[in-house]
Amino acid sequence: MFVTVTPPTHLAIRKWPDSEKPREKLVSKGPSALNDAELLAILLNTGHKRKSALDLAKEILLLANNNLSQLGKINLTQLRKLRGMGSAKAVTIMAAMELARRRQAGTIDKKTVIHNGSDAALFFKPMLADQYFETFYVMFLNNANKVLHYRCISSGGMTSTVVDTKIIFREALEAHATKLLLCHNHPSGSLRPSQADIRITHKIKELGQLFDIDVLDHIIVSETGYYSLVEEGVI
Repeated sequence: MFVTVTPPTHLAIRKWPDSEKPREKLVSKGPSALNDAELLAILLNTGHKRKSALDLAKEILLLANNNLSQLGKINLTQLRKLRGMGSAKAVTIMAAMELARRRQAGTIDKKTVIHNGSDAALFFKPMLADQYFETFYVMFLNNANKVLHYRCISSGGMTSTVVDTKIIFREALEAHATKLLLCHNHPSGSLRPSQADIRITHKIKELGQLFDIDVLDHIIVSETGYYSLVEEGVI
């Protein structure tokens, strides 16, 4: 009977058997064969003193409660508090998480037609669900509901953000948009709209009527899902 001996993780990875080294394992077996810690270890490249890159990767995951969604919410300051996590390593992790978000968001492009709130949520949720502060986006569409472009209008605090309607309609007129779709996130995880959310939606709808620009919906997203003010009959 053959027994596989796992090397002590405090040893430098270069001293491990090739079959256990994350990079060599990825090459021979493919990325799906690696666990989350091993994939992170490849990004980190090196560890710290008697702490291997894999040890450090496990500490990062522990900081995120072993949840990749939570990892997307961790900022540079939190990462750099870990011994062995310098700026270069922390920035690498942040960049990887942002690429993952953009890959998810890439399912919708400028040729896409938005049919309902679910379509819009699929686009915005990867970008906004991980953020720990409120951010308000507007999607600009033509008369056939095709996406022209989108823009972050404002970023605020943990519970609110200030929305300048002048910016929204100046952008809409410049883009020749005839329809708007509003979206913001709730870092708390709650999807229920606040009274402020409802008021700003009505204000934008009323101003839109002056320019013959229709507000299709206002979507609230969080890591738990999305809420459509139109689908729920709020507007």
